[in-house]
Amino acid sequence: MYEGAIQDLIDELGRLPGVGPKSAQRIAFHVLSADPADVNRLAGALRKVKELVRFCTTCFNVAESEQCRICRDARRTDEVLCVVEEPKDVVAIERTGEFRGRYHVLGGAINPLEGIGPDNLRIRELMTRLSGGAVRELILATDPNTEGEATATYLALMVKPMGISVTRLASGLPVGGDLEYADEITLGRAFEGRRAV
Repeated sequence: MYEGAIQDLIDELGRLPGVGPKSAQRIAFHVLSADPADVNRLAGALRKVKELVRFCTTCFNVAESEQCRICRDARRTDEVLCVVEEPKDVVAIERTGEFRGRYHVLGGAINPLEGIGPDNLRIRELMTRLSGGAVRELILATDPNTEGEATATYLALMVKPMGISVTRLASGLPVGGDLEYADEITLGRAFEGRRAV
């Protein structure tokens, strides 16, 4: 344990997701020994993100104006809507260069153990978007875990009466992986999702 400002910094860094006590200490001492200009740039970036960044009023992705760059892009189709849990998922999908539709960010996944139900997510806003009639396919791109599967199942049941095609991202074996290291669920999904060659 340290005293004063350095311990305060370690404590605050330790509250960040994915930063344990050792990492927090390492970062704090890096900040302490860093050039003051570098520390000021970091502090400025933190302040700037809190002042400028908000959520898009249409899809709830991060944005610096009313709408994010994807919602402002007229070249994208309104007929396909991809539902994701968090803004970081939008970035992951965009990196593929394969998707040219629109997004809807739920802000999490259904997780009763954490007290997160459908009312805690942006499902009401999603249903409002879908009622507009432009969307022909809804892609459920929630995480392939218990919470993501529960959320996808819930959404599929909600949307089915609307006559919109509902699809789920395929899951299976990673490229470069070995069968012997795949868990049973992943291997099972790989068999279910097999395709002709």
